[in-house]
Amino acid sequence: MPIPAPFVSQPMDIEKDWIDYNGHLNMAYYNVLFDRCSDDAFEMMGMGPNYAKDRRLTIYTAEVHVCYVQELHLEHKVTVSFQLIDHDDKRLRVYQEIRHVDGWLAATSESLSLHVDMSGPKVAPFPADVLARIEAMRAAHAALPMPERAGRSIGIKPRRA
Repeated sequence: MPIPAPFVSQPMDIEKDWIDYNGHLNMAYYNVLFDRCSDDAFEMMGMGPNYAKDRRLTIYTAEVHVCYVQELHLEHKVTVSFQLIDHDDKRLRVYQEIRHVDGWLAATSESLSLHVDMSGPKVAPFPADVLARIEAMRAAHAALPMPERAGRSIGIKPRRA
Protein backbone atom coordinates (compact mmCIF):
# COMPACT_ATOMS: atom_id res chain seq x y z
CA MET A 1 0.00 0.00 0.00
CA PRO A 2 1.40 3.45 -0.90
CA ILE A 3 2.24 5.75 2.00
CA PRO A 4 0.44 9.11 1.84
CA ALA A 5 2.73 12.13 2.01
CA PRO A 6 1.73 13.68 4.28
CA PHE A 7 -0.65 11.31 6.03
CA VAL A 8 -4.05 13.05 6.32
CA SER A 9 -6.87 12.02 8.65
CA GLN A 10 -10.45 11.51 7.71
CA PRO A 11 -12.57 14.64 8.36
CA MET A 12 -13.31 15.12 12.05
CA ASP A 13 -16.09 17.02 13.83
CA ILE A 14 -15.64 19.42 16.72
CA GLU A 15 -17.52 18.04 19.72
CA LYS A 16 -19.91 20.22 21.74
CA ASP A 17 -18.15 19.55 25.07
CA TRP A 18 -14.90 20.87 23.59
CA ILE A 19 -16.21 24.43 23.21
CA ASP A 20 -15.09 26.75 26.00
CA TYR A 21 -16.69 29.82 27.58
CA ASN A 22 -15.19 31.98 24.81
CA GLY A 23 -17.30 30.13 22.26
CA HIS A 24 -14.42 28.41 20.45
CA LEU A 25 -12.48 25.17 20.65
CA ASN A 26 -10.63 24.96 23.94
CA MET A 27 -6.86 24.73 23.51
CA ALA A 28 -6.66 21.23 25.01
CA TYR A 29 -8.85 19.75 22.28
CA TYR A 30 -6.56 20.86 19.47
CA ASN A 31 -4.19 18.29 21.02
CA VAL A 32 -6.95 15.68 21.00
CA LEU A 33 -7.36 16.23 17.25
CA PHE A 34 -3.58 16.03 16.69
CA ASP A 35 -3.46 12.87 18.82
CA ARG A 36 -6.27 11.14 16.93
CA CYS A 37 -4.43 11.68 13.66
CA SER A 38 -1.15 10.52 15.22
CA ASP A 39 -2.82 7.33 16.42
CA ASP A 40 -3.85 6.54 12.84
CA ALA A 41 -0.35 7.29 11.51
CA PHE A 42 1.26 5.21 14.28
CA GLU A 43 -1.07 2.35 13.39
CA MET A 44 0.18 2.59 9.79
CA MET A 45 3.73 2.22 11.15
CA GLY A 46 2.76 -0.82 13.22
CA MET A 47 2.44 0.95 16.58
CA GLY A 48 -1.30 0.95 17.26
CA PRO A 49 -3.25 -0.25 20.32
CA ASN A 50 -2.40 -3.92 19.67
CA TYR A 51 1.30 -3.05 19.63
CA ALA A 52 1.01 -1.78 23.20
CA LYS A 53 -1.19 -4.68 24.28
CA ASP A 54 0.67 -7.55 22.60
CA ARG A 55 4.26 -6.37 22.55
CA ARG A 56 4.22 -4.07 25.60
CA LEU A 57 5.86 -1.33 23.51
CA THR A 58 4.39 2.11 22.87
CA ILE A 59 4.96 5.78 22.08
CA TYR A 60 5.17 8.55 24.69
CA THR A 61 5.18 12.23 23.82
CA ALA A 62 8.25 13.98 25.24
CA GLU A 63 7.76 17.50 23.88
CA VAL A 64 5.19 19.39 21.86
CA HIS A 65 4.92 22.92 20.46
CA VAL A 66 1.45 24.03 19.33
CA CYS A 67 0.68 27.23 17.42
CA TYR A 68 -2.95 28.33 17.43
CA VAL A 69 -3.45 30.13 14.13
CA GLN A 70 -7.21 30.55 13.69
CA GLU A 71 -10.16 29.74 15.97
CA LEU A 72 -12.27 26.66 15.45
CA HIS A 73 -15.97 26.52 16.34
CA LEU A 74 -18.56 23.82 16.90
CA GLU A 75 -19.86 23.79 13.32
CA HIS A 76 -16.39 23.35 11.82
CA LYS A 77 -15.09 20.11 10.32
CA VAL A 78 -11.32 19.56 10.08
CA THR A 79 -8.62 17.26 8.79
CA VAL A 80 -5.26 16.76 10.45
CA SER A 81 -2.00 16.00 8.66
CA PHE A 82 1.03 14.08 9.94
CA GLN A 83 4.49 14.56 8.45
CA LEU A 84 7.39 12.50 9.79
CA ILE A 85 10.26 14.98 9.72
CA ASP A 86 12.98 12.88 11.34
CA HIS A 87 13.64 9.80 13.41
CA ASP A 88 16.39 7.76 14.97
CA ASP A 89 16.30 4.32 16.58
CA LYS A 90 14.21 5.54 19.58
CA ARG A 91 12.57 8.87 18.63
CA LEU A 92 10.19 10.43 16.13
CA ARG A 93 9.97 14.12 15.20
CA VAL A 94 6.58 14.95 13.70
CA TYR A 95 4.93 18.05 12.26
CA GLN A 96 1.14 18.30 12.07
CA GLU A 97 -1.46 20.76 10.83
CA ILE A 98 -5.16 21.09 11.59
CA ARG A 99 -6.99 22.49 8.59
CA HIS A 100 -10.62 23.37 8.17
CA VAL A 101 -12.13 21.24 5.40
CA ASP A 102 -12.22 24.46 3.33
CA GLY A 103 -8.40 24.47 3.48
CA TRP A 104 -7.51 27.23 5.93
CA LEU A 105 -4.93 26.58 8.65
CA ALA A 106 -6.24 26.43 12.24
CA ALA A 107 -3.20 25.14 14.17
CA THR A 108 0.20 23.48 13.89
CA SER A 109 2.03 21.09 16.17
CA GLU A 110 5.58 19.84 16.27
CA SER A 111 6.38 16.98 18.60
CA LEU A 112 9.12 14.68 19.74
CA SER A 113 8.00 11.20 20.74
CA LEU A 114 9.88 8.41 22.46
CA HIS A 115 9.58 4.68 21.86
CA VAL A 116 8.99 3.07 25.25
CA ASP A 117 9.27 -0.44 26.62
CA MET A 118 6.34 -0.52 29.05
CA SER A 119 8.03 -3.06 31.33
CA GLY A 120 10.32 -0.27 32.63
CA PRO A 121 8.93 1.96 31.50
CA LYS A 122 12.11 2.94 29.68
CA VAL A 123 13.05 4.36 26.29
CA ALA A 124 13.96 1.51 23.93
CA PRO A 125 14.92 1.04 20.27
CA PHE A 126 12.19 0.30 17.75
CA PRO A 127 12.02 -3.37 16.73
CA ALA A 128 13.34 -4.04 13.22
CA ASP A 129 9.89 -4.57 11.66
CA VAL A 130 8.56 -1.29 13.05
CA LEU A 131 11.74 0.60 12.19
CA ALA A 132 11.36 -0.57 8.58
CA ARG A 133 7.84 0.89 8.48
CA ILE A 134 9.07 4.14 10.06
CA GLU A 135 11.85 4.36 7.47
CA ALA A 136 9.33 3.76 4.68
CA MET A 137 7.13 6.60 5.94
CA ARG A 138 10.15 8.86 6.36
CA ALA A 139 11.25 8.08 2.78
CA ALA A 140 7.76 8.93 1.50
CA HIS A 141 7.75 12.17 3.50
CA ALA A 142 11.33 13.14 2.57
CA ALA A 143 10.11 14.64 -0.70
CA LEU A 144 7.92 17.10 1.20
CA PRO A 145 9.41 20.51 1.95
CA MET A 146 10.42 21.27 5.51
CA PRO A 147 7.36 23.00 6.97
CA GLU A 148 7.88 26.72 7.42
CA ARG A 149 6.52 26.56 10.97
CA ALA A 150 8.75 23.64 12.06
CA GLY A 151 11.58 24.37 14.44
CA ARG A 152 9.96 27.42 16.00
CA SER A 153 10.87 28.53 19.49
CA ILE A 154 9.11 30.66 22.05
CA GLY A 155 10.64 33.96 23.07
CA ILE A 156 10.11 37.66 23.48
CA LYS A 157 12.44 39.80 21.44
CA PRO A 158 13.89 42.72 23.39
CA ARG A 159 12.53 46.11 22.40
CA ARG A 160 14.91 48.64 21.04
CA ALA A 161 15.17 51.83 23.08
